[in-house]
Amino acid sequence: MPRASFESSPLPAALARSYAEHGAASRSVLLAVSGGADSTALLVGTARVREALAMRVEVATVDHGLRAEAAEEVTSVVGLATRLGLTCHVRRLELVPGAGLEARAREARYATLEVLRQERGLDFIATGHTLDDQAETLLMRLARGTALKGARAIHARASTLLRPLLACSREDVLAFLATEGVEFVSDPMNADPSFFRTRVRQDVLPALHRAAGFSTVEHLATFARLASEDEALLANMADAAWERLVVPGGGLDAVGLRALEPPLSRRVLARLLGTAGARVDHATLARAREVVARGGVMPLSDGLQLKATGGRVRCVGPGREAPPAPLLLPGPGALGDFGAWRFQVAEGMPPPGVLALVLEVDTAWPLTVRSRQQGDRVRTRAGHRKVQDALVDARVPSEARDAQPVVVDAHGEPLWLPGILPRSVEPHAPSHEVASRHSLWALPLATSERKTPPL
Repeated sequence: MPRASFESSPLPAALARSYAEHGAASRSVLLAVSGGADSTALLVGTARVREALAMRVEVATVDHGLRAEAAEEVTSVVGLATRLGLTCHVRRLELVPGAGLEARAREARYATLEVLRQERGLDFIATGHTLDDQAETLLMRLARGTALKGARAIHARASTLLRPLLACSREDVLAFLATEGVEFVSDPMNADPSFFRTRVRQDVLPALHRAAGFSTVEHLATFARLASEDEALLANMADAAWERLVVPGGGLDAVGLRALEPPLSRRVLARLLGTAGARVDHATLARAREVVARGGVMPLSDGLQLKATGGRVRCVGPGREAPPAPLLLPGPGALGDFGAWRFQVAEGMPPPGVLALVLEVDTAWPLTVRSRQQGDRVRTRAGHRKVQDALVDARVPSEARDAQPVVVDAHGEPLWLPGILPRSVEPHAPSHEVASRHSLWALPLATSERKTPPL
């Protein structure tokens, strides 16, 4: 077999650059080789550059169990790897022909390769995707309707997966194999017009080349690469916007969300919907942005709703949860939970992060922590105020208002709305100003904290 130098073919040099750029130098890689032109070029090219890069290289070939001739192809790959001095692993699958075969085969193949990579203690899996694959994938996604995220098409690196031939065209691959005098197999499934990719490869791309008067593969692949860079920037900006807009109690600040540019608002809304488990697609996002702009409620998948009311935007599940059971606090030392809150009647200053209400000497015991009731009014420094108005002004979502604790005395008079009206112990108040040694402490608990010891 002739040995090509880096200078006689651009492919080995491109491979070496790609491996180095993605941190594979002095590391280990598992080559996924089917025996087709692209993966065979990956195998031979990597064998040429592995010593210069101090790479440990092993090979894997997968028989999907779909064609009788696949056994011969596996034997061919094993023989080529052996001649190149590389260990080759054979894995056989038992796939059933039918709907979604292409996707099922890809998923099973990658899962098998990942298990093998871990078993062998290797750093990366490398596949033989090329510029042409990139162009085909981009056109397929555009035809199906994709945003910038999908236009990134095939990534040169994704976690432990490398595609070091992504800068080389299929023409480069064939020229390299011809120079090396290496044969390869042609998978008949790659010529099956029942697959969308095959129709794009055989019909769409050639037609596009003829219409343009030149090969468009490199230009399409360049667009996919630039789209990937732009998407990464926008994703980082959307993450920052999300952190800025999240409001206590759940949801996003509606005014801030409306102020975002469309590329950012779509990404932030998509995250909100996805976190809630709702279906996210272009039509849903378009309608969601309209609801955010004007306010209101929008039905989502699986019984969810998008609500843009009360100054916040949030996803709400089906139905309405029953309010927590009332909590009775008979006197000093009493403690217990009300929904996502923990209460305790205690002496002294509260720990950091704990809210507190100073209890007067003539407090009418027992105290009760309950949900709001119609007509509730709470005393403030400026007089009495409706509890409902206080909750609205505090931007508590309508679906969460029944879970907001209202502390009342034995006469049913509301004394305190923890976290809403800031009646708390003054840390530096002189002791003679404190009418009682006792305070009511309140701590809002996260779900993961509900099993912690009492205050």
